[in-house]
Amino acid sequence: MSQSTQPVTYKSKLQGARVLILGGSSGVGFGVAQALLEHGASVIISSSSPDRVAKAVQRLEASHPQGHVQGIACNLGSQEHLVSDVGKLVTEVAKGGKLDHVVHTAGDAMAIGKLEDFSLAEIQQAGMVRFFSPFIVAQHLRKLLKDGPASSYIMTTGGASERPMPDWTVVLSYITGLVGMMRGLAKDLAPIRVNLVALGPVETELWDSFRAQGAYEAVKESFEKGMATGTIGKVEDIVESYLYLMKDKNATGSTVTSNGGMVLM
Repeated sequence: MSQSTQPVTYKSKLQGARVLILGGSSGVGFGVAQALLEHGASVIISSSSPDRVAKAVQRLEASHPQGHVQGIACNLGSQEHLVSDVGKLVTEVAKGGKLDHVVHTAGDAMAIGKLEDFSLAEIQQAGMVRFFSPFIVAQHLRKLLKDGPASSYIMTTGGASERPMPDWTVVLSYITGLVGMMRGLAKDLAPIRVNLVALGPVETELWDSFRAQGAYEAVKESFEKGMATGTIGKVEDIVESYLYLMKDKNATGSTVTSNGGMVLM
């Protein structure tokens, strides 16, 4: 069969897919939701605030009126309620049938500070959203995802583990630990695929605090000096890493890095 007569399937790989995005009300997660809607998928976004979820759903519906968007609030940061809250989320999502992909982009303020200043409770809390919640979610994936290599679970970590900085030991322990978690899950959940996206600095709403302090330009310049591209990552570019990992049914146990060459500098 000649190249010209082969069916073109690349643009439709995510058509009709059903995807849950944890952390989907803002930042990278919201960008992933936008991209999936453009590809003809239906999305379920979740984050801790019902108000933020509702507003994000409205924005997505306004920009993609033909798309199917659902929002469900779930607090991933509570030590006391994490297991039960994830269980409730899973029950609600499962009402619509099996998923094709689950994407975990949820994050919170990073625990940066002197090692001696952290209590055990603070160390544990530092990993609730970024480490323990993706693990608890993974425990439900056989119920949530269709079986087979077309389905996947994508987690998110930071590129800082490749370039340690002073006073980052607590958060580095968790973001580095996600690599081991991903590799273990790729075996335990096979043939469902499990992968990880490792990010450098990305311009999202998290930068608003720097803007409020009038420190945005200085912080941005500091980061960009340490990047081979000379520029902070943009959500619309970062999102491509997640789309790739959903589309490539041969990718599992892999870490895709998008950090502007930060580790080279």
